[in-house]
Amino acid sequence: MRPRVFVLDVDGVLTDGGFYYTAEGKVAKKFGADDNDALSLLRPYLDIVFVTGDKRGFPISKKRIEDMHFQLELVSTIKRIDWIKERYDPQEVIYMGDGIFDHYVMREVGYGISTGDGDAHAKKYADYVTERTGGHRAVAEACLHIMEKFFVPYNEALLPADNINYARDWTV
Repeated sequence: MRPRVFVLDVDGVLTDGGFYYTAEGKVAKKFGADDNDALSLLRPYLDIVFVTGDKRGFPISKKRIEDMHFQLELVSTIKRIDWIKERYDPQEVIYMGDGIFDHYVMREVGYGISTGDGDAHAKKYADYVTERTGGHRAVAEACLHIMEKFFVPYNEALLPADNINYARDWTV
């Protein structure tokens, strides 16, 4: 398998899965540290796309994903594999999720990754389960795993200067 795209769920993967509400509704989400920096290591190798099924929290997620210079798509959790099949060869996709429907995607893509605190079915069908939990550097751990498994193991002393500059330019 030679991956071409990395599709990541937002809530419970890039965030801790919590929603912060006031009387006016959903107002905030907590995003983890280091994930954006680790994703910058994958930019030379993979297209990276985020998906969320959270309509009410979409503007919050969109702001963070745009700040990281990535693309965010609103895709129902039960239609993710259909969405992937319309755009990519599923065997060229790495998918990272944590939810109760993510195992359906993981069964059909080339490589599935679950967070350490993911749903039991997501973890069962994942090819790799992070030790870290969503919103707590699980994405960073997954990025290092992907580098080692499919590309070149992360070694800061051996990174090409253009990759270091690329990472530095995109770090937020």
